[in-house]
Amino acid sequence: MVILNTLAPYSDENGNQIIYGGREVPNVRIEFTGSGNRFEIASEVRLGKLNVAFDCDNGTLQMAGNRFGVFSAFIRIGQDSLVSLGQDLTTTNTCVISAVEGTSVLIGNDVMLASDNEIRADDGHAIFDVATEQRVNWSKDIAIGNHVWVAKRAVLLSGAQVGDGSVVGFGSLVTGRIPNNCVAAGIPARVTRRDVAWERPHLSRARPFYKPDASTVTKSPYWSTTADGVHGGPFAAVVESGDEVFVVQFPSESEARLWAEQHGDANIRISPLMKPGTAAKHMAPMDEEQASRA
Repeated sequence: MVILNTLAPYSDENGNQIIYGGREVPNVRIEFTGSGNRFEIASEVRLGKLNVAFDCDNGTLQMAGNRFGVFSAFIRIGQDSLVSLGQDLTTTNTCVISAVEGTSVLIGNDVMLASDNEIRADDGHAIFDVATEQRVNWSKDIAIGNHVWVAKRAVLLSGAQVGDGSVVGFGSLVTGRIPNNCVAAGIPARVTRRDVAWERPHLSRARPFYKPDASTVTKSPYWSTTADGVHGGPFAAVVESGDEVFVVQFPSESEARLWAEQHGDANIRISPLMKPGTAAKHMAPMDEEQASRA
């Protein structure tokens, strides 16, 4: 293992590299355990506390610069995995980002992470079904769009996707798809308001100190209505049994797929309920376990 405590250009005989053209930055921690890892970082980056662990081989971390504040994180990159961080990504304090087993975490431009956020494409440890001995918690890619605000203590787990201009509420848990320009909150996160936009100026640190309408801020390019084609839920497991078809509704695609995997029926398919009212006509009565998931 190689441990570096200064951000500066670097390469070694194992093919590990840091591609960087800015001034040296002290008080960081960058670990290279394997080979063929690559850290590409913009010269204008502004860092707070940074700890990067390349645990395996062929991992890549790409980090753009930022103008609005600083970026602090612990980032773990596993075998064949990618973490790509866009322009003007900021954090209030240290966040956790993890991608292993060939997964990717992609974060767009002008994203604002608050405090105590975690973005994990993996669970850190494998879980197996006792009967089949097969893995049940596969790692999955995470994608966060441009101009997304992730509020304090919100967590994004494997398979999470958040569209441009959206807000993830305080303490929320995202496991599926959140569309653009909406507020999503809860465990699991559900869309609570559509057709919204947000801007960075703080309520008490940026004038005017009352902001009743959009005239009090400078609009970013991300003022859009929520697109119906990107649906964050509900989703359905459509079950075909003989001549009968019934639907079990879930708040996210990931939960629907988990239920389908647990029931192990090849005739189960997953689809978004774009018209919940229509789908409700076909809803089968749910037992307590299903109802707790819906």
